[in-house]
Amino acid sequence: MSKIITEKKIQIEVPLGKKKERLDTFLAAAVENATRNRAQKFIEDGFVLVNGKTVKPSYNVAPGDVIDVTIPISPRPEDIEAENIPLDIVYEDEYLLVVNKPAGMVAHPAYANFTGTLVNALLNHTQNLSKYNDALVRPGIVHRIDKETSGLLVVAKDEWTHAKLAEQFAKHSIEREYWAICWGLFKELKGEVNSNIARSKKDRKVFTTSVDEGKTAVTFYEKIEEFEFTTLLKLNLKTGRTHQIRVHLTSIHHPIFGDPTYGGREIVCGSSLPKMKSRVQNLLEIMPRQALHAKTLGFIHPHTKELVRFDSELPEDMLALISKLR
Repeated sequence: MSKIITEKKIQIEVPLGKKKERLDTFLAAAVENATRNRAQKFIEDGFVLVNGKTVKPSYNVAPGDVIDVTIPISPRPEDIEAENIPLDIVYEDEYLLVVNKPAGMVAHPAYANFTGTLVNALLNHTQNLSKYNDALVRPGIVHRIDKETSGLLVVAKDEWTHAKLAEQFAKHSIEREYWAICWGLFKELKGEVNSNIARSKKDRKVFTTSVDEGKTAVTFYEKIEEFEFTTLLKLNLKTGRTHQIRVHLTSIHHPIFGDPTYGGREIVCGSSLPKMKSRVQNLLEIMPRQALHAKTLGFIHPHTKELVRFDSELPEDMLALISKLR
């Protein structure tokens, strides 16, 4: 299935005499089929430039401003096909299923990832997928993890189940335990990172910690095993923000090993150790992504009202990395 057009570019010059107006409100009126919420998301995701620079949705447009909008074209519903992609299904009943997603797989079709997603694989497995949330593109998808993060996801088969699971995520009552290999050694056995997460002002596609902007985020961590210059951590989330673990660990100078976005592919510590550069390069070849795995997932089953808890083994690349580090 070929996709020729993947984005649409629009340039708008704010006319003379235009009264002060928020950028998101202006775009909602100026761009066909746009809404203010959609305009806000495009601005926050870096798809809108004003005079060549990224700005906030609250920016007040002024006469003469040149606004460049890049609209990513999502796949049409009829273009989303079932694909025979193997699924590692940890649990399944008539209401939901729990899948162990491999690294490299996107949860659902979107800009630049039209095929090979978890949704494409799910459609090949079952036609019973919830239509609760953006059903045309994200059937059954209750929550997501990053493309290059492996691990457990719950998928809903009907709208009622989806809604009840979504409530638990909103209340932060879902148990989510991640394992990560990060740079550096820790003095304490356990710790907590409690800092807001906001989009970076330098690059709207990445995130950073902030004192007075963004959303509240809390991550708890505990040492499992120490190596020469890295540590295997167990992490639990009180909140579920985009890139939360990756950003929080980077903020305390322990980026996840192999993470290309948040400094995990650079030598953070141990530079004085013998042959450190070649040793790290060898380890990075084993781990071409961030060494992060969503290992455990627990929630109240919406129908049985019982606590269900699922665990998964670490993927081969993380096991190989741990073996080398030992």
